[in-house]
Amino acid sequence: MKHVPNALTIGRIIVTPIFFVLLLAGGFTSQLIALALFVIAAISDYWDGKIARKYGVGSRFGQFLDPLADKVLVLGAFVAFLFLPPDSLGRVLKEPWWWIAVAVIALRDLAVTLLRVWAERAGFSIQTRYAAKVKTAVQLTFLIAVQVFLVASKLTRFEGWPAEVGRFAGAALYSPATSILLIITALLTVWTGALYFIRRQPSTLS
Repeated sequence: MKHVPNALTIGRIIVTPIFFVLLLAGGFTSQLIALALFVIAAISDYWDGKIARKYGVGSRFGQFLDPLADKVLVLGAFVAFLFLPPDSLGRVLKEPWWWIAVAVIALRDLAVTLLRVWAERAGFSIQTRYAAKVKTAVQLTFLIAVQVFLVASKLTRFEGWPAEVGRFAGAALYSPATSILLIITALLTVWTGALYFIRRQPSTLS
């Protein structure tokens, strides 16, 4: 069991480029598969930590790799959104605050990752804060919700009630609420990143 948590973590990193390609393909089926892969990857984030704690197989490598894998998956999704074709979510993403919000999230994650690298070289590991775990949960919820509405919006190609569901999903997706939730997510991300720098770090000495 000691290798399972790290295997799940590495699996999240491997899944990210596959998810990226499928999402950008733009089709209903490809984006549905991308959504399924993303949900599975998000669930694995919960189970790798749970297994490591239950069986006492945590390691400094896993402690460093797990939040890195989360950042790769989450940033991969945010960046993929920015390059969606216009008939998907692309026309919404022309708004400058989407690019600014994603850039802010990326810079925060880069800063925290560099801090972790520095800590490892200094001989100790920075533990993931509870607030950062909440942040990741919020990010994953936002990303999954956007993808659900994105896939559902493509149901307009069918007739009857699926088309009605598709029109509702499209209206919700392109409403200001999506951008507002993105901004809230970005602000939460920045706040949790700042905590690593303005408060004393809980650490495990090597």
